[in-house]
Amino acid sequence: MHISARAFAAPCLLISSALLPCAALGQTAPAERMTPLLLAVNDAPVPFHASDGRTHLVYELAMTNFSSGNVAIQKLEILGDGAVLQTLDAAAVAQRLQPAGLRQSTPTLPKSTHALLFLNVAISPGAPIPHQLLHHIDIQASAAPPGQQNMSESGALTIVDQQTVAVIGPPLRGERYISADSCCDAVRHTRAAMPIDGRAWIAQRYAVDWEQLNASGAIYSGPREKLESYAIFGQPALAVADAAVASITDGAPEQTPGKYPTHISPVAADGNSVILDLGQSRYALYAHLQPGSIRVHPGDRVKLGQVLGLVGDSGNSVVPHLHFQVTNGPSSMASNGLPYEIREFEVTGEVPGTTASDKTAAFDASETDGTPLAVTPVTPPRTIKDALPLDQSIISFKSE
Repeated sequence: MHISARAFAAPCLLISSALLPCAALGQTAPAERMTPLLLAVNDAPVPFHASDGRTHLVYELAMTNFSSGNVAIQKLEILGDGAVLQTLDAAAVAQRLQPAGLRQSTPTLPKSTHALLFLNVAISPGAPIPHQLLHHIDIQASAAPPGQQNMSESGALTIVDQQTVAVIGPPLRGERYISADSCCDAVRHTRAAMPIDGRAWIAQRYAVDWEQLNASGAIYSGPREKLESYAIFGQPALAVADAAVASITDGAPEQTPGKYPTHISPVAADGNSVILDLGQSRYALYAHLQPGSIRVHPGDRVKLGQVLGLVGDSGNSVVPHLHFQVTNGPSSMASNGLPYEIREFEVTGEVPGTTASDKTAAFDASETDGTPLAVTPVTPPRTIKDALPLDQSIISFKSE
C-alpha cells in the first residue's frame, strides 16, 4: 500500500496546545527530512521551589538513535516559550546522558541505542515559569553521507505540568542532618531509572538519603560496624502530614554498617518501611527503619509529627540513614518521583557533593572511615520556607 507523503505533513504552529497543519493556515509544508535522533519527554517536569531560592524543572529527555551509526551530541538548547532557558555543550551533555540500563554517562549514542538525558533547569527568582518546553539539538550522525553528517533537530515539545506541589512537614527532628544525594543532579537518586512492568520509572527522582553529623562533624564515631556509632541511628522518623498509612514492611534484619549488602532483591531494597498516603495521588516513603520499631499499621490515620518508626540500617543500606521520597503511586518502585516542599527548615552549612568524583570520594570516605566532613558554614543560618532541600546541605529541623 502506498501512503501519501501528505499524511505526514509537518505541523506548522502550536496554538493552545494544538498542532495545526500548514494547509489549514494556507502555508507550504516544510520539506521532510531525516531525523536520526528521536526525542521525547515521557514525564513532564513539575516546577518547585528549592533551597537555593530558585524554581527548578527536573526531567529526562529520552533519545533514540534510529540510525546505523554513532550519533554525537554537540549542543542542546532548551527553549521555554520560545526563549532559550539553558544551553548544554558537548561536555555538559556527556555528564548527563546515560544509555538505557547503564549508570554511566556518554557523549555519544551508539547505533540503535536508547538513552536518557537528565536535565535540571533552574529559573531565577521572579522570572516566569514557561508553559512549554522545546528542545533544539545539534548532532553529528556518522551514518549520514559525507558532508551531511552535521545536522540540527528540534523536538520533544512538552507542556510544563503545573500541578500543585505538596508542602509537608519535616521527616526528622533536630540538627546537623545531611540531605545526601538529593535533587537535582545527584546520580544515585535522580538518575535511578528502573524498568518495571513494561516501562521505565524514576521513583527516586527527588529522594533524599538523610544522614546526620555528630558534634565532631563525622557521620559516626566508634566502631564502624556498630549501629550505635552512627549519629542518626535510632532517630524518630516523623509523619510529614496528616495522612493514612498505605502500607508497612517489617521484619528485615539490620545490615552491618560499612558493608554493601548482597543478595538483596529489588522488592526488599527498602528494608523495613512505611508508605503514607498524603492524598491527591501523593505517597511518602520512609525506608531502612529498625526492625520492630514501626508503630503504625496499614489503614491507620497519623498526625503531622507523629513517630512512625526509628531510623535503622535495614534493606539495601550501607550505613544507617533515612531514605525519604514522594511519588505518584503507592509502590516504592513502579511510580514516578514528585517534588515536594518542606514547610520550614534552616540551612546551616554545605558539605562536599556527590556529582563530581573527587567530591564523591570525600563524602564516601567519611562514611567509610569516619573522617569528619569539611563543612562550609552558612553564617548566619538561612531560614528556608516551602522549599526542597538541595543536595548535601546541612539542615536543622524544628518541631512542628
